[in-house]
Amino acid sequence: MSEPLIRYKNVEIHQQDLCVLNEVDLELQKGEFVYLIGKVGSGKTSLLKTFYGELDITSGEAVVLGYDMNRIKRRHIPQLRRKLGIVFQDFQLLIDRTVYDNLAFVLKATGWKNKPEIKDRINEVLMQVGMANKGYKFPNELSGGEQQRIVIARAMLNSPDIILADEPTGNLDVETGRAIVGLLHNISRAGSLVVMTTHNLHLVKEFPGQVFRCSDHLITDITSEYSGMTSIQEK
Repeated sequence: MSEPLIRYKNVEIHQQDLCVLNEVDLELQKGEFVYLIGKVGSGKTSLLKTFYGELDITSGEAVVLGYDMNRIKRRHIPQLRRKLGIVFQDFQLLIDRTVYDNLAFVLKATGWKNKPEIKDRINEVLMQVGMANKGYKFPNELSGGEQQRIVIARAMLNSPDIILADEPTGNLDVETGRAIVGLLHNISRAGSLVVMTTHNLHLVKEFPGQVFRCSDHLITDITSEYSGMTSIQEK
C-alpha cells in the first residue's frame, strides 16, 4: 500500500491551554472518504486545522503530504496548502467579484499566469460541480447550495490530494446537503482523500465512508457501527 497522505501517531492537540484531543492515531489514504463526527467542541475542527498548519500539534508524530507538521517552517505552509482544498461552512467567497473572478483570484495567487490555461481550468471545475454556466454571477445571486458548489470548485482548482470539508452542509437544506455530499463522494472516487466534519448522521448512513468519533478528548474509529447499513445509493 502506498504511503498514507495523513499519518498521525499518538498526537495531542491543544486549543489555548486546553487539551482537545490526545492519543490521535490516523492513517488516511488516497481515495478514502472520512467522516469526523462528535459534539460541538469535541475537537473535529481543531483536528482539521492541524492538517493545514492553522493549529500546531502539541506532541506526537504528524505527517501530512510528506510534511512533518512538528518541524514545518512557516514559509512552507503555503506550499502545503496548495496541495489541499478547504471547504468552509460559511463559503468565504469574495462578494465583490464574480464566480469566475473568485476562482481566477485563487489560481493567480497560487502561481498560474497563462490566461487561456486559467480560463480552461475554471471552466473544467465549474463543469465538475454542475455550475458550468454560472461563472458570470456574483455570489449574492446564487443560492446557498450553489455557493457551496462554487466553494468546492475553488477547493478543486489545483487538483489537491486532500479536500477538507468543515460542516459543508451546515447551512443547507436536507436535499441540497445530500447533493453536496454526493459531489464530495465523487471527488473521493476520483482519487482525492476527502475528510469531512458533520453533525448529520443521516448523511453518514447514506454515503458510506470511514467514520471517526471525537469524544472525551479521544478519536475512535466507529466505521463498523455504520458499515452494516445499506445506503440509499446501493438500494
